[in-house]
Amino acid sequence: MLNTLIGDAGHLSVIVAFVAATVAAYSYYKAGQGRALGDTDAGWLRLGRGAFLVHSLAVVSVIACLFGIIHGHRYEYYYAWSHSSNHLPVYYMISCFWEGQEGSFLLWIFWHVCIGLVLMRYGRRWEAPVMAVFAGVQLFLTSMILGVVLGDLKIGSSPFILLRDFMPDLPVWKTNPNFVPKDGTGLNALLQNYWMVIHPPTLFLGFALTLVPFAYAVAGLWKGELTKWTKPALRWSLWGGMVLGVGIVMGAYWAYETLNFGGYWNWDPVENAVYIPWLVLVASLHGLVLWQRSRTALRTSFVLVIATFLLVLYATFLTRSGVLGNASVHSFTDLGLSGQLIIYLGAFVVLAIGLLVWRWKQIPVSEKELTTYNAELWVFVGATVLCLGAFQVLFTTSIPVYNAFMGFLGVKTNIALPADQIAHYTKFQLWMGVGVAFFSGLAQLMWWQKNDKSSLSNTLTVPAILSLLIAALVILLVQYFGHKMSITYIVLLTTALFGVLANLSMVFTLVKRKASLSGGGVAHMGIALMLLGVLASAGYSNIISQNVSGLLYSREFDQTTNQDNVLLWRNDPAPMGKYEVRYTGQFWDVPGVPGYVDKQLLYRTADEYKTLARADIKRGDKVYYKAGDTVEINPENTYYRVEYKDKKSGDTFTLYPRAQVNEEMGGLLASPDIKKFADHDIYSHISAVPPVDQEKDWSEVKEHVLSVGDTIYLNDYFAVFRAVEPAHQTAGLGLQKGDLAIQGDFLVYGEKKQYHVHPVFVVRNRMIGRVPDEVEDLGLRLSFLNVDTQKAKFTFGVSTTQKDYIILKAVEKPFINLLWSGTLLMALGFGMALYKRRHEAEGAEAAPAAPQKVQKAKPRQVA
Repeated sequence: MLNTLIGDAGHLSVIVAFVAATVAAYSYYKAGQGRALGDTDAGWLRLGRGAFLVHSLAVVSVIACLFGIIHGHRYEYYYAWSHSSNHLPVYYMISCFWEGQEGSFLLWIFWHVCIGLVLMRYGRRWEAPVMAVFAGVQLFLTSMILGVVLGDLKIGSSPFILLRDFMPDLPVWKTNPNFVPKDGTGLNALLQNYWMVIHPPTLFLGFALTLVPFAYAVAGLWKGELTKWTKPALRWSLWGGMVLGVGIVMGAYWAYETLNFGGYWNWDPVENAVYIPWLVLVASLHGLVLWQRSRTALRTSFVLVIATFLLVLYATFLTRSGVLGNASVHSFTDLGLSGQLIIYLGAFVVLAIGLLVWRWKQIPVSEKELTTYNAELWVFVGATVLCLGAFQVLFTTSIPVYNAFMGFLGVKTNIALPADQIAHYTKFQLWMGVGVAFFSGLAQLMWWQKNDKSSLSNTLTVPAILSLLIAALVILLVQYFGHKMSITYIVLLTTALFGVLANLSMVFTLVKRKASLSGGGVAHMGIALMLLGVLASAGYSNIISQNVSGLLYSREFDQTTNQDNVLLWRNDPAPMGKYEVRYTGQFWDVPGVPGYVDKQLLYRTADEYKTLARADIKRGDKVYYKAGDTVEINPENTYYRVEYKDKKSGDTFTLYPRAQVNEEMGGLLASPDIKKFADHDIYSHISAVPPVDQEKDWSEVKEHVLSVGDTIYLNDYFAVFRAVEPAHQTAGLGLQKGDLAIQGDFLVYGEKKQYHVHPVFVVRNRMIGRVPDEVEDLGLRLSFLNVDTQKAKFTFGVSTTQKDYIILKAVEKPFINLLWSGTLLMALGFGMALYKRRHEAEGAEAAPAAPQKVQKAKPRQVA
């Protein structure tokens, strides 16, 4: 039965949120119109606050309704049917919420609501102009999920549309207009990962935070307060830089442990669309710091702060308009919202650039001449390097947009993306890393002292010499182990070491002075460590799964796949680098049972999510399921157990790379498993498995007439026929009263372990049925064929098939922990800078009024 009430409530809440955002934007605009900063019309201000509160409550109502539809499995709604399913745990239902375009827009809107409420509470004099911008952005964002059709005009895509309205041509509606599917299509298998529960909210919070400095900049231009906006904007930019940076690396780590392209960054256009605004955001942060310290780069700060938010909007257009459909593996499909996205982007481009042009000549420009010994010069150069890096990625990523635009104008273009995009981007971005590492170290050393030729040379000597010595040692070690190092790698290695040592040197200096630590120095140190981690793990990844058998695995594989993978027959050891590797079977994830459960312990039933335990399932002394119990499984993914043994030390470890055969998503979806060591990771993933949609090619049945206690030889194995016993329900027989069911009890001795095999013989209504039992490890199948009660003889059939196998790729990634630890250090640095700024702000508020005498300001730390 259709339940339209919750959908109607949700859609009504969207309309209320849209109308309230419109009222709030207009009211806040009127509250500050024609008035100086801090002087507002009280009536309009109250109306603006009330409207934004109504908007906030309506947004919460929309979220509650949409999650209620997903959690309640209301598949009459297209959003729930297309993103969820009956068997998803709650935490993956949360991922379903933002898997679709509408849900991700709603997540973005929600974060704006949270930040907007904070600004209303603490915005003080800036509330009216800043919230006018905020509510205006909410107006546009809410319109993206409005789902209102006026004639031929469609405004937004509603997450509350019914399945029958979204897919009206299905024949089922003619016979049953109230048809509701029993299950949904489910969540994308690659998104069923805990990182997908926390990565998107973090990323969208970072997007939302970029709006705050943009709003302050626009408010400053509007009100003519061209300098005061920088102080609050700096604090919010620090928050944005930290959260968005961490969100990006979360996504990289998700890719590293979930996708099988072999790393954490693939230069996919959607990845680039997030990376570009973060680079510009960090550059704008340095511009704001320069203004706070030495009253320089204010125009640059305006441009970069505004550009950051506009690039976030452009990234939204790239990922949601469908323009990257042929260039990106995980962009959203076009829901017919491209026109709205262009209007949304164009409106804020015109608003921001118009205000900037209007006030450009009034923006203060420093008359201070920057020389070689000014730290500000090198901070500015470093920010320029970030912007150049962002522009290079933006230019290449936007090629499909350029082609689409020219096609719209009727001009055919043939500009194509680089054939090897990873090599193309890396070629330029490595040099950007060189610049960032060098200038961050140099500027940090110069920031905390008076600089001249003598003092600067003294400060640079120790970190520079140590960087050269360590770099030389690393180069020698790399060559000793048989690797080459290009000039680009050598320069990046040296400058990244300099970035670490220079910032570390300044941190120690501040500790000696008993001064507060530099959050900027810690963050810069983290970024330099990240560069070292990228250089080591990506530049010197070592494929240890080399094919040394001389066999061509498949003509369908390219040469690289045939060379860089190892074929593992089930239970047969194979050499792989310094390891001996053995594939030992297929496993499933059973909720509530630690680790994974061997498929051979479970018998499939008609319900793909339910199995019967063929034996006790236990861990240690604890029994989770007894033989015959119904066991729920997550059948989408199969985990392939691979044992690694170090040939020299004898140390062992076990990995469970995951794979799913899904023809709708291109065939084999493989996720790696990773063994982490202090100085490297072993990254293993499945490249191929036997076809799962084909029947196994069994040999002709060979019959054996046996008595209890007999032994038979089965290829390289032997089996003992121990007994005949009543069959159990563990075989999924569905036995009824009057049925006769017996099973043979065999003990098969394999190479490494013994297997209990129970072929079943059933008599029902004078009809005979046989249920064979299979030993997947050995490629054997036993069938109970006949019973001779007079002679106490039993006939069994034995057939064999090709043993199970996998094709595995394993890569050694050296020193990748430098990347992850550098990320944590970068986030710590941002946090320290935030704490410092807050402490200074509280101190300024608590301090008595300053005397009229102007004192020389002390240099402030770089954020």
